[in-house]
This record gives sequence, C-alpha cells and structure tokens, in this order.
Amino acid sequence: MLKQIAQNNAEKLKKNEYPGRGIVLGLSEDGTKFFQIYWIMGRSENSRNRIFVEENGYVRTKAYDESKLKDPSLIIYYPVKSIGKYHIVSNGDQTDTVFDYISSGKSFEAALMTRSFEPDSPNYTPRITGIMEFGGRNAYTLSILKTQEGDPNTCVRNFYYFEKPIKGLGHCIHTYECDGEILPSFKGEPYLMPVQDSADSALAYYWDILNQDNIISLLVKTIDVRTGEVEIKIKNKHN
Repeated sequence: MLKQIAQNNAEKLKKNEYPGRGIVLGLSEDGTKFFQIYWIMGRSENSRNRIFVEENGYVRTKAYDESKLKDPSLIIYYPVKSIGKYHIVSNGDQTDTVFDYISSGKSFEAALMTRSFEPDSPNYTPRITGIMEFGGRNAYTLSILKTQEGDPNTCVRNFYYFEKPIKGLGHCIHTYECDGEILPSFKGEPYLMPVQDSADSALAYYWDILNQDNIISLLVKTIDVRTGEVEIKIKNKHN
C-alpha cells in the first residue's frame, strides 16, 4: 500500500517540470542505510551555472563557469554537512546556521527560528532543511520556511518529525509546487517516495525521474545504520 503510494508520487514528480530544489530522507530497502537525497534545478543562466563538489565529507555548490557567475548569494552554499551524530541537508546557507547552533549545543528548531524564506522577490523561495540524528527520538526531521500564500510579511515555519523509518521509503519536500511565471511554494506535507538499496541506484533513479531540461545537479548521501560510515555520490549536468 505505502510503496504503491510512493510509486504514484514518483510518477507525479516525473511529470512536474519544475519542483525546484528537493530533499528526500529515508531508509534503504534492505534497512542497512539511511539516505539523504538532494537535487537542484535552474531556469536562469546563473542558476544553471552550478555543480556539486565533495569537500572533506561535505558537499558544496560551485560555479561551473566562474566567469559567468553573477549573484552568488543564494546559489553558492553547503547543502550537506555533518557534526557528530547529526547529518544536515538543506537548499541554502541555513545549513551553516543549523551546523553552528548544534555545535554550540542548541537545537535544529532554534536555528531555523532565526531564518526565513529567501529574499528573491517575487518567488520568495522556501528554505527546506532536513536532519538525521543517530540515536535521537526521531529517524529524521524535515522543515520548510515559506510565506503565507505568497505574502512576504509573514513567515510560516513547519517542522515534520518522522519517528520510525520505513524500509524502501523516504519523505520528499521541495521548494515549488510546480512551474509558473511566479513560482508557487510547496504545499502540504512531505510525501512518500521510493528509496533504493545503493547510492548508485538512487542516483540513477532520481536523475531519470527529474525533468531533464531543468535538473542541474543531484547528490545521494548514505549513512550506514550500524557503523555510521558515509558514502556520497554526485551527478552534475556539467561534467
């Protein structure tokens, strides 16, 4: 039942031309690895001029062609960082905010209460963030910070806590509901999506279902449930 729902959701995502940036958190089919999947899309030349690069166990975005880089403020950041038992993934520099707060003994929620949606009028792109805490009360948590129906005078901060992971499934959240002249923010709760057994198979699966005209980069991070060992796989449209 749940796996069929996830498959149906995957078909809907495949038909969505522009979900924007997205996160999937979940557990492998064999139950041995936690997964963090993150992708970026782009419509403008500046947004499309990006790649993911791994850097000492972290991942950062980088301009593919430095000569064409215009405004780096919202496109250059670390989408993936970790500290101790905490593994963070996000679509912006709030990764650093969460990292710094956890480093000082504060919480994921406290960090994001200091942040808001992106100041990119008229879209006001939501900030989406996920965290996995080994040995914590929840398997993982997802958050979205967005406007109230496009009104930039109000920031709505939603947190979703997933207590028990389900083998072969994850939960997905992305920045936009769909394409549009003004991009509408994601609506509703994170939804079920399939999760594979290996980083390579997940990389191939998600690259295939995301819109080929707009997908720019995709990363898959796995964390061994028993040992905590990490593996990161990256695919960039610009090689």
